[in-house]
Amino acid sequence: MKNDLVAGSLESCVALLQQQTVIAYPTEAVFGLGCDPDSESAVLKLLALKQRPVEKGLILIAADYQQLQPYLADQQLSEQQRERMFSRWPGPVTWVVPASATTPRWLTGRFDSLAVRVSDHPDVQQLCRAFGKPLVSTSANLTGAEPCRSVAEVQAQFGAHFPLLVGKTGGRLNPSEIRDVITGELIRHG
Repeated sequence: MKNDLVAGSLESCVALLQQQTVIAYPTEAVFGLGCDPDSESAVLKLLALKQRPVEKGLILIAADYQQLQPYLADQQLSEQQRERMFSRWPGPVTWVVPASATTPRWLTGRFDSLAVRVSDHPDVQQLCRAFGKPLVSTSANLTGAEPCRSVAEVQAQFGAHFPLLVGKTGGRLNPSEIRDVITGELIRHG
C-alpha cells in the first residue's frame, strides 16, 4: 500500500480491499466486517476471524442493484418480487435471492440463494462505488461478543491497528431485517 494513504480513509480501505484484506466499516446499525466477495482467500480470512462456518453463507452489501446482479439469478424473479425488493431499497432490509449458478460456494454456503442488501448508509455507498462492486457484510464482532457500534469498539475487539473506515453507524438499534424475496417471509426481525 502507498505510504501517502491515510489510515481509516476511503482510499486506504479500497486499497486494502484490493489486496484481499478484511476491513471494518460502519453500516446502518453496527460496524460490518467486509472483504472482496470474489476473493476466496479474503472470505476465508473473514470467516476465520468470525469463527463462522462457511456453510452458513454470507450477506453482500452494495451501492445499487447493478452491483449485485452478477451474483444473482435475476431471471428467476417475477416483476412483483423485484418490486417488493426495490420498494425497501436502499435501506436496512436484506433479501434472500436465488443465486447465480456461478456464485461461489464461499458466499452461498449450503444454500442456492444469497442474502443481499442495497444500503442507504453514505459510507457504504461511497465504499462500494469506489471499490466498484459489493462487499461481504457480517457484523463486526468476535464470537460471543456484542457487535461493534463505534470505531473505539472495533479497536477494542480487533486491535488498535485493525483496518477500518472511520465513520459513524446510521443509528439504527437492530441489524437489518432479512426476508425471502420469493415468499416475502420474514427470516430475521430488524
